[in-house]
Amino acid sequence: MRGPREDGGRDLLLVRLLPNLVTLLAVCAGMTGIRFAFTGEFEWAVRMVLIAGVLDGLDGRLARLMRSQSPVGAELDSLSDFLNFGVAPALILYFWSLHEIGGIGWITCLCFALCCVLRLARFNAEAKSGLGGSGAYFTGIPSPAGAVLALMPMVLSFIAAMPDIFPPTLTALYVVLVGLAMISRMPTFSFKNIRVSRLNAPFVLLGVVLLGAALLIYPWATLAVLSGVYAVTIALAQMKRFRKKKED
Repeated sequence: MRGPREDGGRDLLLVRLLPNLVTLLAVCAGMTGIRFAFTGEFEWAVRMVLIAGVLDGLDGRLARLMRSQSPVGAELDSLSDFLNFGVAPALILYFWSLHEIGGIGWITCLCFALCCVLRLARFNAEAKSGLGGSGAYFTGIPSPAGAVLALMPMVLSFIAAMPDIFPPTLTALYVVLVGLAMISRMPTFSFKNIRVSRLNAPFVLLGVVLLGAALLIYPWATLAVLSGVYAVTIALAQMKRFRKKKED
């Protein structure tokens, strides 16, 4: 009879490490985005944050699909989100524009990063206690969406080919407002539980493929449009909440 393993564990299939590997690749993307910002390659810096966002959307789904969820994976995902969507966007914006206003610019970066970590801490605590919102809504803007919205001044400057299209003070105010929206209690739509009928599935697939092509060919314009659409959904969610309060 074989005795117990000295490490007290069981062998893992290598493929079950794939979700954590994807999370670590997302961390690498976020860190690389900071490096690109440091060297002045801001378009690539934003691309790295977007890549980190795509990988962030994949790791959890892979873990559920492969039934390889673990406490370590959950903690790793949360730490990755803080780096990729709190620290990286703040530093990229600082190197791009906010450094021009000195201490105020740095305080803006600190504010955004702190809002992100508070948002993630609240999300984790509510998820563990079962006190989170309904599956149709998030509480506040999720950190990946907040990162993309915070980077919108840069994206619009890429479209206009004008690095100084926004004054640094206006950018700082906007970034702080996005950070506050992340830790607010306002409901925002969650799109992860959207269902489509089988009859409409081919049209949805076609739309997603065309959207992916648009992001590859016209990345900044497409990203700006998507961010605008997302901002409209935030407004619609608030209108729906106020209407429900009146009815109650």
